[in-house]
Amino acid sequence: MRLFVDANILVATLNKEYPLFTWSSRLLSLQGKHDIALFTSPLCLAIAFYFSSKKSGEKMAKEKIEMLLQHIGITTVDENTTNQAINNKLINDFEDGLEYYSAIQHKCDYIITENQKDFYFSELEVIGCEAFLQKLQKK
Repeated sequence: MRLFVDANILVATLNKEYPLFTWSSRLLSLQGKHDIALFTSPLCLAIAFYFSSKKSGEKMAKEKIEMLLQHIGITTVDENTTNQAINNKLINDFEDGLEYYSAIQHKCDYIITENQKDFYFSELEVIGCEAFLQKLQKK
């Protein structure tokens, strides 16, 4: 199972933002377990770095991102994903479109985000951390 992890999940984990940290950290610990592969985009990493640097400083934020990169794959945002995002008339938020098509290109099965409504156009299942972990536990 391939999971695309949205920026808000990364930010919550890197900044230990409760109550989401309880769930986001568990989600990120799933890499390689239960046949799960985690992915995120360079854009999500940039957003996570920005917010982490505001809280912890740039040096610590870079260290946190380096540690994160040992446990998560990186999708691509290329000409194809960019064109798909900009040409899809259903998508209002360009950033969400880039993330969505990046996840599609890398054959992700889920988008994990706490802002499910942002992906109203998605044909992939969009679910929050806690709900995904509960769903996984039931299997």
